[in-house]
Amino acid sequence: MTTDRTPPTPTGHVRPELDVKALGALLDGEYAEIRALVRANLVTHAAVLDEAEELDIDAFRERVRERVVAMAATGQSGMGFPARYGGGGDVGASIAAFETLALGDLSVLVKAGVQFGLFGGAILHLGTERHHAAYLPDLITGKLMGCFAMTETGHGSNVQALGTVARYDAAAREFVITTEGDQARKDYIGNAARHGELAVVFAQLEVDGKSEGVHAFVVPIRSGGEPAPGVGIEDDGRKMGLNGVDNGRLRFDGVRVPREALLNRFADVTPEGVYESTIDNPHRRFFTMLGTLVQGRVSVGGAGVAVSKTALTLATRYALRRRQFAAGAEGEEQLLLDYGLHQRRLLPLIARTYALHFAQDVVRTQLHDVFSGTRDDPQARRLLEARAAGTKALATWHATRVVQECREACGGAGYLAVNRFAALKADSDIFTTFEGDNHVLMQLVAKGLLTHYASEFEDLDQLGTVRHVAGLAVETIIEKTSAHKLLERVRDLLPGGDEWDQEAGLLDAEYQLAMVRHREEHMLAGVARRLKRGIDQKRDPGTVFSRVQDHVIALAHAHMERLLLEAFVDKVRTLPEGGDKVALGLLCDLFALTTIEADRAWFMEHGRLTVQRSKAITREVNDLCRRIRPLAGDLVDAWNIPSAVLRAPDLVGGA
Repeated sequence: MTTDRTPPTPTGHVRPELDVKALGALLDGEYAEIRALVRANLVTHAAVLDEAEELDIDAFRERVRERVVAMAATGQSGMGFPARYGGGGDVGASIAAFETLALGDLSVLVKAGVQFGLFGGAILHLGTERHHAAYLPDLITGKLMGCFAMTETGHGSNVQALGTVARYDAAAREFVITTEGDQARKDYIGNAARHGELAVVFAQLEVDGKSEGVHAFVVPIRSGGEPAPGVGIEDDGRKMGLNGVDNGRLRFDGVRVPREALLNRFADVTPEGVYESTIDNPHRRFFTMLGTLVQGRVSVGGAGVAVSKTALTLATRYALRRRQFAAGAEGEEQLLLDYGLHQRRLLPLIARTYALHFAQDVVRTQLHDVFSGTRDDPQARRLLEARAAGTKALATWHATRVVQECREACGGAGYLAVNRFAALKADSDIFTTFEGDNHVLMQLVAKGLLTHYASEFEDLDQLGTVRHVAGLAVETIIEKTSAHKLLERVRDLLPGGDEWDQEAGLLDAEYQLAMVRHREEHMLAGVARRLKRGIDQKRDPGTVFSRVQDHVIALAHAHMERLLLEAFVDKVRTLPEGGDKVALGLLCDLFALTTIEADRAWFMEHGRLTVQRSKAITREVNDLCRRIRPLAGDLVDAWNIPSAVLRAPDLVGGA
């Protein structure tokens, strides 16, 4: 990338030479081919970015549907489905395609996610051959449009408490689907208001008067373009963003569907009305069913990373063009990115985005291994569910922060709709909520740590987790965590024994890892002790958990940031010597030290950071920003976002 002026590299440092094409290939990884296909489709359909602002809501919804169907025809949307139904048979490739699609219009992304990820994923993972053969071929092409009807007005995160009921009528061999009150209506359902013909409806199953918990059913919601008998459909109307997606509300007034409509991979009802399941424990059965839908969280996490890349590319390129205020005697105004403050605003965000990219690579691989059968065991699934939850939360929170910071960094130009920030901000904000509220997801991460993904993991709600922890020794909980074992290993590697945090070099990856591992271990022990103390004092378990929730969330953050740093360090260590490795090493150092710096109060309160060393970290961060400044353009160019998709002439200098 060329700029008007490239600043000198700080004294004593040699500027690495980046191979942008090679770095881009590294980032695309094994899925470069599918990513290239999606990028080409994004360019072909780039006009949708303008149409989002030019068309009325009804016309835009139709245009989004057309784009989704057109892209599906190229094969990009069906990668995760079995080949015998017209899919690509590659779960990892399907996630990579979705991540790349998130570089474009997000209404198209979410419409595709509802159709192929949620609706299609539920049919695939919860259904059996009879459902696959009946629905998947037309679903994959977009000929058959569907909904994922889980969330209700009164219940979102607490799926076990849904109010919709499906009662089995043995005489008719049918299920009767009923919305029991306004709080039980299905709400915010994508594809419902306009285009959906079928819905996968989650409802409380009742057989012979007994509740068997939440199950999923395939329910027709339209016939000939009109609501099916007994189905009420309302439009949710305009939203903060994503107005190309037709979100709506669904009600069911005694809607009858055949017995075969039950998605019966894990449970079934015989014609005579006998409930059968291979999983006896109802809690385990419920969480097993939901666990098959983890692909959605992995997808949304990847989309959050892509949104951050788009925003940072716009802001960085603008900062390499825009001049403001004379900085020297010659009178020429200075580029924005030459200011230390501007570097501090953008470059740590680029570093964290790279860290999240590599962490997303890890969770995508885990998902692929589990769902392809390479490693499909209960422990692997629990680890996947927790890591997917945490990565999604951190990636989407990061996206929200990045979009705002980058908008501000582009001044008035960033406020113009033509330069994409209006759409990015409005459309991506909901990412922190759908596929799981981020704070709820972080509690899931912490639960896994506290229980060490125990065999009874699925059975443990918040109260069960409290009781489980109360029955263990704190030392047992700590000993079971990988953080503890890794921390002991790095203490042997670093100088100074117990004073390793005072004597190791700030740019020593082992020092950086030891710091975040110590923080996680200490927080884990602290939460465990507080839970045990509350139970020992005979307090109500619910009250005990509520009082430590802030500590629980902090633990989950510490754990996930440790995983992010490990993923980044591991990637850098695998690279061949050269400029790209040096550049990524600088970014990794910047991510690590800004992570420590952001929580310096905790490290100082717990004796792991002196005032002098804290100040040294800040100086080192500033120095890293100066060293990375000449590489910034290349680092964002390696994300390979097509200029037609950036569509911000005021910021990047062209369409």
